[in-house]
Amino acid sequence: MEELINLVKIVTDRRLAVLPFLDFSNKRSTNKDLRLVRLLETGNSVTQKQLMKGIYGNSDAKTQTNFRKLKSRVQQKLLNHLYFLDQTDTRHLVSRQYEQQCLGLLHQAKILSSEGEYRMAEKLFRKFMRVAEEAEYTHYNVLGARILKKMYGEMGQPAKYHAMAKQFAAFQAKMELEDEAEQLYTDMKLTLNHKVKSRKALLAKMPEVINRLEVLYKEAGGYNTFYFLYATKMSREELTGNYEEIISITAQTDKDWEQNKINKKRFDKRFNNYMSVYAHLQCRQAKKGLALAEEYFKDFHYSSGNWFYFLETYLLLAIHAKQYSQAVDLLQQARKNPYHRKQRAAAQQRWELYEAYVQFVRPEESPLKMRHFAQFVQTVPDYSRDKQGYNVAILVIQFLYFLQRRDIEGLLARLEGLRKYEQRHLRDPATLRSQLFFRLLLMTVKQNFAPDACEKKALPLLERLRAAPLPGQAYGEIEIIPYEDLWDLTLGILRHLAAEDLAAEHAARNRV
Repeated sequence: MEELINLVKIVTDRRLAVLPFLDFSNKRSTNKDLRLVRLLETGNSVTQKQLMKGIYGNSDAKTQTNFRKLKSRVQQKLLNHLYFLDQTDTRHLVSRQYEQQCLGLLHQAKILSSEGEYRMAEKLFRKFMRVAEEAEYTHYNVLGARILKKMYGEMGQPAKYHAMAKQFAAFQAKMELEDEAEQLYTDMKLTLNHKVKSRKALLAKMPEVINRLEVLYKEAGGYNTFYFLYATKMSREELTGNYEEIISITAQTDKDWEQNKINKKRFDKRFNNYMSVYAHLQCRQAKKGLALAEEYFKDFHYSSGNWFYFLETYLLLAIHAKQYSQAVDLLQQARKNPYHRKQRAAAQQRWELYEAYVQFVRPEESPLKMRHFAQFVQTVPDYSRDKQGYNVAILVIQFLYFLQRRDIEGLLARLEGLRKYEQRHLRDPATLRSQLFFRLLLMTVKQNFAPDACEKKALPLLERLRAAPLPGQAYGEIEIIPYEDLWDLTLGILRHLAAEDLAAEHAARNRV
C-alpha cells in the first residue's frame, strides 16, 4: 500500500500530460480507479479496510478480491504515467530530462528496427548517440554504437560498420576508465556509511584514491571522471573538517560552471550550493551561510529528499545565527511538507531533536507543546547507531532539561550517561570540543549549581573550547547549537534557579 501511495504522490505532483484512462482533472468522476487515487491523494493515513469500505461499502471476502484487482490495475496505470512526468522543472536533477530523452529515442529506434524500418531506426539511433554524447552518457554511446555496428553488419554496409566499430572501441575504452573511477568512488562512499572507526581508517587511503582519480580524469576527460574526482575531494575535506577548502572548491566549481567548463546538462549545481552552505555552517560563518541558504533554497523541489537535507542545514544556520523565529518558521515548513512522513524514521527523529532544541531556547515561539517536548526528551535513546552524529546532542538536551526542572534523580542519571559516553566514544583528540563541553556540564554539579562559581571555574575550559578546531565528519558529532552558546544558556538556567532560590528564601523570612 505504501508503494501505491508514493506512486500517487509522484504522478499527481509532477505529471506532464494526462492519459484518458486516469483523468486527474475530473474531480467529479465516480470511477473506482479514480476514487482510490483520490482517497490516497488526500495524504490522510487510511487502512486497507477503510479504503475498501470507502469504495465498495463493505469489506467481505469478495470485496477483498475485487480490491486486490483494483490496486493492481491502478498501480499499472500509475506506472504508465511515469512516461509523462515533467522532467523540465529546474528544481529537479537537471540530467533527468536528457537521460529521459535518450531512453525515449532508444525505445523508438528499437521498435522501428524490430519492425524492419531500418532507415528510420538508423536516424533515431544516431540522434540517440548525439544526445548521449552531448550529455556525456558514455554507457549509452557504447550501447548505441554496439547496436548500429551490428545493424550495419547485417545490412552489408562495411564502410559504416568499420567506422562504427572504431567509435565503439573508443567509447568502450573511455567507459572502462569511467567504470574504474566510479568503483573507487563507490567503495569510498560505502565506507563513509560505516562506523566512525571505518571512516577514520578511510582517511589514510584518501591520497592514493584521489591520485588515481586524477590520473583517470586526465586520461578520460569529460564529466564522469570529473564528478568522481570532485565528489571524492569534497568527501576528504569534509572528513578532515577542512571546510574552508570546501568553500574554495565550491566557489571555483561555480565559476567553472558559469564559464561552461563543466557540462551543464549533467552537473547538479544544487549539490555544489548545498556543500557551500554546509561548509559555511561548519566554519561558523552562520550569517553569510544563512544569506546563501535563503538564495539557494528556491532551487529545491518540495517533493525531493534533497529539499529536506538542504532545509536541515538552512535550519541549523538560522539557529547558529540566533535567528530563532526564523528557525521556528523553517520547522513549520518541514512539518507542513506532505513528504515529511515519507522520510526514514531516523530522519524524522532528527527533526524532532531540532524542534526540541528550538523549544528549549524559545518555548514561547515553538509550535511544539511542552508536553510533547518533555516526552521526547525523556524517551529518546541515550545512544544508538542510527543517531550517529547526534548522540552528544541528545545527551546534552536531556541534561539541560533535567537541570532546568531541578530533577536531581534524572540529572544524576544523565550525568552518568555523559561520563560513560565520554569514556567509550570521545577518546579521540578530534572530539576535543565535545569532551570540553561535557566537562563544563559536569562542573556545574561539582560546583553545586552555583552560577558565579561555575562561570569563574569555566573560563580556562571555555578558552580551550573556543580555540579547539572543529571536527570533521570522520569524527562526527553535530552541534545543533554551538557549545559556546549552549554554555551561555546553561549559565542562564543556573542564574534563574539561583534567583528562584533567593526569592524563596526571602519569602520564607517574610513569613517568619
